Amino acid sequence: MRRAIELAQKGSGRTSPNPMVGAVVVKGGKAVGEGYHAKAGRPHAEIEALKKAGRRARGASLYLNLEPCCHFGRTPPCTDAILAAGIARVFVGMRDPNPLVAGRGIGILQKAGVRVQTGILREECERLNEVFVKYIRSRTPFVVLKAAISLDGKIATAAGESRWISGAASRKIVHELRDRVDAVLVGAGTVLKDDPLLTTRLGRRKGKNPVRIVLDNRHLAPLNSRVFYNADTQRVIYVSTGQLPEERESELRRMGVEICPAPEKDGKVDLRQLLRKLGEMELTSVLIEGGSEVNASALEAKVVDKVMFFVAPVVIGGRGAPGAVGGEGIESLRDAHPVKRLTVRRVGKDFLLEGYL
Repeated sequence: MRRAIELAQKGSGRTSPNPMVGAVVVKGGKAVGEGYHAKAGRPHAEIEALKKAGRRARGASLYLNLEPCCHFGRTPPCTDAILAAGIARVFVGMRDPNPLVAGRGIGILQKAGVRVQTGILREECERLNEVFVKYIRSRTPFVVLKAAISLDGKIATAAGESRWISGAASRKIVHELRDRVDAVLVGAGTVLKDDPLLTTRLGRRKGKNPVRIVLDNRHLAPLNSRVFYNADTQRVIYVSTGQLPEERESELRRMGVEICPAPEKDGKVDLRQLLRKLGEMELTSVLIEGGSEVNASALEAKVVDKVMFFVAPVVIGGRGAPGAVGGEGIESLRDAHPVKRLTVRRVGKDFLLEGYL
């Protein structure tokens, strides 16, 4: 099963809106076929593994980190292929939460006489596909909030300088994260201050650029900002409430930027409603790389699933230096956001704190 998980990870950032799945066919104690789901619309892991196993699949065992599909989607049902190959036993890491499957794949195999065992490394399998599980259950994206901060929680100096608080090793992880998510989201303030590209840069390895989402309720982002570069070939979504000035809307459309009207709440974009819209676009994961106000809005709206804070060994200080989370804050510690399953690891000179809300 660990090998199936390893194989599944090879599809990271490429399978959306599908899950990451790996498959191993074992006979006589040896792997005779392996496969993974490389991209949505491409053959599923089971098909790849069975194809490589060939005739050796008959009477063999099949290991899968996720229950096999049993419905027609972009590809035919995998349960049909498993039965046709003559697999005798199937080990499944976790059941598929998709209502179209949800135990039916296992049931079909069992009804046909295949022995099925479930729950193998279940927690690891669920963590692997946490994005897919959230999206299937809520039809909204899995949201990661990322920030690079000093030891005293600042994301910039009082003068606004923020490049670079974190080290090169931390920034490399951020680019790897962009390669895995469907979209990255910032506010107009970040566009004005940093003029980011928000693309994926992985050196010699070619990465996948995420969809770039800009929240601009007051129409402040300059239209010559780098985030709008190549919008005709690399998708950019401009989010605003109310009516856009005609000239601004016309220029955005000319550049190839997709305009997404959003409801307003307390004078800002209603993030809960926006995420529902993004879910309808089949964007299953969003990385928030905004400033303190966007971070605060996301936390107040309770849309954040995971936080990633890169803590650098520096102290910035200053009343005017922004912290990671702005907004009005809370009055009572009882209202603080508890972080669960917190982990800490060293990344170059920095520390990465990861946890779930």
